[in-house]
Amino acid sequence: MNWMIPCKQAAALMVARDDRPLAFGERAALRFHLLICKGCTRFDGQMLTMRQAMDGWRHYRQHNPENEAAP
Repeated sequence: MNWMIPCKQAAALMVARDDRPLAFGERAALRFHLLICKGCTRFDGQMLTMRQAMDGWRHYRQHNPENEAAP
């Protein structure tokens, strides 16, 4: 795997990381990219924030079923 991946490929790996484990080469290339690219580091942080918000929403829905809309 090429160690110098473009931002578009880094973003695709960040999204794929939520669905599947990344191969060693993919993880290494993404880590290297994040060391040198502030924009992708910010995007990674934004994805983490969204992931945490969705987990909180799921937790809320599971523990507060009376708040769900009636069909």
